[in-house]
Amino acid sequence: MTDRLKRIYVPMSETAFYILFCLTEEAHGYLISRRVKELTCGEVNISAGTMYGTLSKMEKDGLISFVREEDKRKLYKITPVGREILDTEIARIRRLYRNIGGEAYL
Repeated sequence: MTDRLKRIYVPMSETAFYILFCLTEEAHGYLISRRVKELTCGEVNISAGTMYGTLSKMEKDGLISFVREEDKRKLYKITPVGREILDTEIARIRRLYRNIGGEAYL
């Protein structure tokens, strides 16, 4: 991971986090949107414009890669660089959670 990518993606927006998290398995934009809604019990809704803009930027930055097309939908998957950035963000979130006392505070 380059310093440039770390500056851009860490800390990560909630939208970027969920998109990258969902791409640990092959997926297209619509499937990612559905998964995010399920994971967040409908609290996070990623619009099509945000989804495809973020996918395009992440692909350009090398965090995800195009895998194949299926039924006119592009499927993407996280790259090793994307995985490193995701792992860095997860570690940051875990640290925040620990620092507030975990579930005791919630």
